[in-house]
Amino acid sequence: MGGCAGSRRRLSDSEGEETVPEPRLPLLDHQGAHWKNAVGFWLLGLCNNFSYVVMLSAAHDILSHERTSGNQSHVDPGPAPIPHNSSSRFDCNSVSTAAVLLADILPTLVIKLLAPLGLHLLPYSPRVLVSGICAAGSFVLVAFSHSVGTGLCGVVLASISSGLGEVTFLSLTAFYPRAVISWWSSGTGGAGLLGALSYLGLTQAGLSPQQTLLSMLGIPALLLASYFLLLTSPEAQDPGGEEEAESSARQPLIRTEAPESKPGSSSSLSLRERWTVFKGLLWYIVPLVVVYFAEYFINQGLFELLFFRNTSLSHAQQYRWYQMLYQAGVFASRSSLRCCHIRFTWALALLQSLNLAFLLADVWFSFLPSIYFVFLIILYEGLLGGAAYVNTFHNIALETSDEHREFAMATTCISDTLGISLSGLLALPLHDFLCQLS
Repeated sequence: MGGCAGSRRRLSDSEGEETVPEPRLPLLDHQGAHWKNAVGFWLLGLCNNFSYVVMLSAAHDILSHERTSGNQSHVDPGPAPIPHNSSSRFDCNSVSTAAVLLADILPTLVIKLLAPLGLHLLPYSPRVLVSGICAAGSFVLVAFSHSVGTGLCGVVLASISSGLGEVTFLSLTAFYPRAVISWWSSGTGGAGLLGALSYLGLTQAGLSPQQTLLSMLGIPALLLASYFLLLTSPEAQDPGGEEEAESSARQPLIRTEAPESKPGSSSSLSLRERWTVFKGLLWYIVPLVVVYFAEYFINQGLFELLFFRNTSLSHAQQYRWYQMLYQAGVFASRSSLRCCHIRFTWALALLQSLNLAFLLADVWFSFLPSIYFVFLIILYEGLLGGAAYVNTFHNIALETSDEHREFAMATTCISDTLGISLSGLLALPLHDFLCQLS
């Protein structure tokens, strides 16, 4: 707890301030601190993205939302639902699940656009506290909502929590050894898998969507405990070992003659320096935008339309299985950095775009004979998306100098959000067009 208190003191101050570095820990204490930080960042990644993932998994239920007087959902996870649009072969909701996606991502986009301009001036602890409160509020509001509009307001709270948390925790990695980026990425992948799997499993077991959401209120509490109780005080960066060998082959992403400074001094960067850093980051930002545009166009634009009647699964169950398999792929690839490091992430963008084209063709022509082919493609889609995320941030951590890393992390995390937002905007008119087809 002493180290944790030191961490709070260090990070609650203005990030431009210089502090006297603490003495280096003995080897055993250093190893203990390493694992505490590794587990801490894994849990932060898990908890930060959990509400976001659950809202997407619950999208079909939120939009087919009707309540009894007892606040219990009429959405039954077992029997096949009555089609909302019997004139269409797609069994469409009146509103695309992309509406939930937009409610789940647009507030995040606003936060990430504004973050590089001044969010670093706000201490870390209040940011984390707001993120946890918004996550808890999202579960409660969606669980007790009586209309689609109220439910979408709860989704907005989840978006604020996830967006603020991602900017905060990725910036926070600048104060720790670069290995924590891998643990954070794995945790975000775990959020996808556990979030989608828990929602699927609990609703399949007979719980109503309302009961399922309320059972997840422990996640925001775990996020706050991981930050305030588990993370240790950040030390001066001395990667050492395996990362020292990696850094010897590192090619600087940004070449500048600016004097060396410590992580956390991004507030002292001039606008010219920020622009220079941003231009260097475009090599990684653009492919990540394309990857996320393609995969979320699939997830929220096509999942609902990839409906198979020749299976025992209802439409709602098919949608939940798609979400769970996608998140399983994301978790596997976000946890694979030590096994597979990909520098040329543009190749992942190309492969994900081919996935989108293939599944869009299937929605139009219906040539896949079984839902299990779609299951495999969606699992592969998740593998590509997770690999793009973890390798992008790992490459940036290796190729930016210490004084630029906090700003670079906060800036690049807008990539996935921008791609997701664009996909949601295009998926809405596509849904309306296809659902009018007989």
